[in-house]
Amino acid sequence: MTDVGCFTGLTALEVIGVPLPPLPDRCPVFMALAKDDPRPMRDGVHTSRHIRTVACTEVRGLRVAVVPEALVAAARWVGLVDVVVLVDAALYLELVTFDELEEISKSRRPGSRRLREALALVDGRAESVWESLLRLLHVVCDIEVEPQWQLVDAHGVLIAEADLWLVGTTALHEYDGDEHERAPRRVRDRRRDRRVDKQGFVRRGYTAGDVIRRAVTILEDADRALGRPHDPTRVRAWHDLLRDSLFTPAGRAAFLERVPVAPPRRRTA
Repeated sequence: MTDVGCFTGLTALEVIGVPLPPLPDRCPVFMALAKDDPRPMRDGVHTSRHIRTVACTEVRGLRVAVVPEALVAAARWVGLVDVVVLVDAALYLELVTFDELEEISKSRRPGSRRLREALALVDGRAESVWESLLRLLHVVCDIEVEPQWQLVDAHGVLIAEADLWLVGTTALHEYDGDEHERAPRRVRDRRRDRRVDKQGFVRRGYTAGDVIRRAVTILEDADRALGRPHDPTRVRAWHDLLRDSLFTPAGRAAFLERVPVAPPRRRTA
């Protein structure tokens, strides 16, 4: 690491604590260097050169790019779905503001165009990566949703806060992680379901497999709730985005092909 160099991109985001999409085993370490810095000859390291010094901070003794810089650097290599998930998480954790991201997206930096595309789709209220994906699936399939929607009774008493409310319907769509299968949580969930049902609402829970491999079933449930004819072709836009994301084997393979990583080599005299 040079005097002005720092970790950036996905590496910096991981150090800072932003939840990441699933990374391939051979994902390189990303470093930002000054224009005239020598490149480190290390297998598995990707370096980028910068005319201006990249703004950085220190986290647990490591020099890392600040969040806006790290996000635009990551956006250069990952898919649109991945960028939306990363930005959603950073906004939810209050590590960055939308205005800061909008400002850096107006630059001509590599990754700025992809970041601009993502900003049109982000929300920042999702409490997990998979909640963010579930919301994005609905948006891409032209289903209006309200994240973290509060269901209250006639007296204004909070009944439940739902991951997603399908606007104009009585349907609540939520992501169910592994913790929902544990006995104490399962008991609380069933009690909550009964309270939701008493208010005339239906709560549907979905898993990671539903979001990635069975998205058409979620679309079918939404179409039924909206009272519109079910058109399974709407899910193609979601599949197209997923195919280029780190959430699929094809997307992870494409990511590794895009990122140039120079293997170590000897300098000749």
